[in-house]
Amino acid sequence: MTYLSIIIPFYNEEKNLPLLVKELNRVLPSLGKSFEVILVDDGSFDNGFEILKQLVVDKDNWRIIRFRKNFGQTAALAAGIDQAKGEVIILMDADLENDPQDIPKLLNELDQGYDVVSGWRKQRWADKILTRRLTSQMANWLASKIVGLKLHDYGCTLKAYQGEVIKNINLYSEMHRFIPALAFWQGAKIKEIKVNYRLRQFGQSKYGLIRRIVKVSLDLIVLKFLSGYATKPIYFFGKIGLVSIILGLLTFIWATYYKLAGQKDYVETPLPVVMVLFFVLAVLLILIGLLAEMIMRTYHESQDKKIYSIKEKINCH
Repeated sequence: MTYLSIIIPFYNEEKNLPLLVKELNRVLPSLGKSFEVILVDDGSFDNGFEILKQLVVDKDNWRIIRFRKNFGQTAALAAGIDQAKGEVIILMDADLENDPQDIPKLLNELDQGYDVVSGWRKQRWADKILTRRLTSQMANWLASKIVGLKLHDYGCTLKAYQGEVIKNINLYSEMHRFIPALAFWQGAKIKEIKVNYRLRQFGQSKYGLIRRIVKVSLDLIVLKFLSGYATKPIYFFGKIGLVSIILGLLTFIWATYYKLAGQKDYVETPLPVVMVLFFVLAVLLILIGLLAEMIMRTYHESQDKKIYSIKEKINCH
């Protein structure tokens, strides 16, 4: 039985991969426990896959999964989790921002009875307080409020899980950053610890600030829906419907005031029509998005469909 599975997705990280493998080869044997490393190539178009093949050719406990195209980090992590055989599973990034030296710290906390140990990169964006750190803190604060689980760094990939906990969680969309929240709703005991944060040596982040804000915002809407309304969606839709009715009434009162005051007739101001059109459009888009989310989950789970397609496997038995 394998004790530890390390799952690392990567996308165009050919310069970082040799250094990562070197650091892991230094840390993992010192643990004195059986381990496997699963690296998932998320459709890279550089030479990272070929480099890795040479580095792990003689290592049976190092596995490589290669996607046919870029499916995203969540899909890559899901593929690794599906292949993992370890009692404990640790997720981490391949860009060297996560420090393999923190792995023993995560395992020590799991030994204290926790189901999930989440990393906190406290020093991240220390040089970009206004442009990046503030937005990150706001996003983590909002996520904590919605989820009911206070974490300082939901975005840190470096996390350790008891295997039976994470394997019971189905991942979709870009929900990998919220795995602790999904585990928390299942009753998992969670601990957050400070981990080392290192600046990227090679390459650049795959997520721009605006793109990240948009994705996180949409994921938080889904998360809020799942946390409170997955089994009673009428409450969610009903609340929006009530707000729509109230706004419609306010618009009608406003237009009526204009008419009674002799200022404008109903047909002389476009304000009520514009407000109703915009509001109806917003409501329809949100509802369609949520309904599509539910349909997608039903489709995948009822047919045991995966959200990724594997092209090739190395050392996967």
